[in-house]
Parts: sequence; structure tokens; C-alpha cells
Amino acid sequence: MSGGLLLYLPGSVMILALLIKAPTLRRDWDQPLIRAACALLVVGAPLTFLASPSTISKVNRLTGVVNFSAPLVFGLITVFSGTCVVLVLQWRGGPPAAVRRATRLTVATYGAATVAIVVLFVIGDAPVERVRDLDTYYATTPWIREMVVCFLLAHTVGTSALTLLCGKWLWHADRSLRPLRTGLALIVFGGLLDLTYLGAKWASVAARWAGRDWVVSADLALWLASGAALMIGAGFLVPLAGGSAAWQDFSRYRRLHPLWKALRGCAAARVRTVPLAWWSPVGIRLIHRESVIDDGILALASWFDPAVRLTAYEAARGQGLSEARAAVVADAATLAAACRRRAAAGQGGLPDPYRLGSGPLDALAREFQTSPIVAAAREAATAGT
Repeated sequence: MSGGLLLYLPGSVMILALLIKAPTLRRDWDQPLIRAACALLVVGAPLTFLASPSTISKVNRLTGVVNFSAPLVFGLITVFSGTCVVLVLQWRGGPPAAVRRATRLTVATYGAATVAIVVLFVIGDAPVERVRDLDTYYATTPWIREMVVCFLLAHTVGTSALTLLCGKWLWHADRSLRPLRTGLALIVFGGLLDLTYLGAKWASVAARWAGRDWVVSADLALWLASGAALMIGAGFLVPLAGGSAAWQDFSRYRRLHPLWKALRGCAAARVRTVPLAWWSPVGIRLIHRESVIDDGILALASWFDPAVRLTAYEAARGQGLSEARAAVVADAATLAAACRRRAAAGQGGLPDPYRLGSGPLDALAREFQTSPIVAAAREAATAGT
């Protein structure tokens, strides 16, 4: 994969995310978290394109200034680092006054660093165009040297703070918050990649100061930088997308698949379901799937055996499960046994129908697929027919 394409990937992901989140950003612009997320996407999306070697050469030619892309890219990366820290501060929350103070301090610090990068480039002298290794090539040039150090220092502090904050948060986050934990894990991994990239850059610059010419491989640096950008960008986007109504509907739709697969034949025998088009939205698909499951449960009502439920409930409680979860396991076992017995015996049923509890369908689907107690009830039903 070429360097340009490698850097275009994270930028394309951020542009797509910005387009998807645009209605939310416009509707909830008064919320600081939304503004911080918008700033992250707006800065991050063009950044990876501008950092591509081919784009760097084109920008330098269009502006007529040798190495014009250096302060442009360095400045945007510095702004991106500060925006990441601000977004984490808003994301974690806390006392509003403390969050505002930390946000203002971060904005002021990184704003000053960005201005310093531009000023140092203007007063410095970088006559030879360097597309991939400007930081190491000019590591001993007055003022350009200071610009490089300012950029690396701001980037290192920002990435270190981001990785540390998200790592601590991931350690204490509730395990039930899967989108949040996934996002935090991606950010931590991306931060570690970025710190590896920065460590190699610092080593190269220090080597030039010591009179040696040790330069990190341009291809390796490109892989590390683009991988870090992709992981960090995705880490911020996963929780934002995961908290949306569409994502929650999709997650529930996916979790209900085991029940839908087992009961769709029963539902079809009882009532004719409306077919879905391939372009039907996930909300409509979820309603359709829930309807099929409900119809299938009603069709199996005459096959439910209270003895199966009682046995499964006592087994679940014996394993230390809570009363609520034991009830769901018992319902799933009853349903699994009914499916197996009906399939083996054909139409008919027990003379005394039994109804399941009113627990959530996705919990029922999880136990239906994964519980060993349910599997035992299913096998017992097969053996008894």
C-alpha cells in the first residue's frame, strides 16, 4: 500500500463519521461534548490527507514556499492533540467548573504551541524541500530546530495524557458499557502506536544533535503514524456511534438472531409475515424480527412444559445465578424444549398450555443460545420424543 493511500484511510473514516454524525452535531451544538467531537473530526479528517507525501509536495508548489506544509501539518497535528485531550475531558465529565478550567488551559497551551510552530518556521530558514524527514534533516538548524522540538513536545505530552487518561478510565469502566470500553481500548492502542512513533522521532533528532545520522525508516514511521491516527479516530467514534438509537437497534437486532432463527418456522405456520426489502432500515427490521419471535412463542404455547421450566430454574439457582436471570434461563429452556419436541412430533401439543415470563427478548435469546442448562433441556426433550 502506498504512503498516500495508507494515510488516506483514517481521513476517509473520519469524513464518513462526520457525514453520519452531521445531523446530531447540528441539533445538539450547544453541548460541549458534541462541539469537541465535531472539532476532532473537522481537524482530523483533512490532517491525514495533508500529511501524505504527495500532498505535501503539491501544497509546497501551490504556495510557492519551500516546506510550507511543515508548519501546516505540524500545527494541525498539535491542534488535533489538544482537541483529543479536550474531548476526553468533556467525555469523562465531572464538576462543570473544573472541566471548564481544564478545557481552557488545554486550549490555551496548545493554541500557544501552534502559534509558536508557525512563528519559528517564519523566522527560520529551510531552503531544501524535505517531504518525509524534515524534522531530522533540520534538527540542528536554528529556529527550525526549535519548531521541531515544540511540535514533538506538544505531541508527546498530548498523546501521553490521552493514553494515560483513557487507560485509567478503561481500567475502572463498567464492563457492561461495551461501546465505551471498545473505544477506550482503541484509543489506548493508538496512543501506544503514536508514542512508539514519537520515540523513534525523538531518537532520530537526538542522534542528529549528537553528530550521528540515525534516521527512522520513513515507511515504518508512516505505518505507525497512520495506524495511530486510525485507531485513535475510531476509538472516539465507536462510543459516539454505539450510543445512537440506530446502533442500539442494530445491536438488539443482532442479539435476537438465535431466537428468530429457531422460531421463524413456527411463526410462518401461524401467520404470514410481511417480507422485507434489502433497503429496509434497521428499525423496521427490528420490529419485524420481534414480531416473528412473538408469533413463534405464541405458536409454541401448547408445547410449553412447566416441569421443564421448574427443573431448569432450580438448576440455574443451584449454580448461583440471580433469581431474575434464573427465570430467563428457565424460560429459554422451556422454549428450547418446546421447539425440539414440536419439530419431532409435528402438530399438536400439551393439553394444558403454559406461558413464558415477560422478560426482555434479547436476554432470552442470549440464554437460548449460550446456557448449558438450556442445552440440557433441549437434549432431554429430544431423548423423550
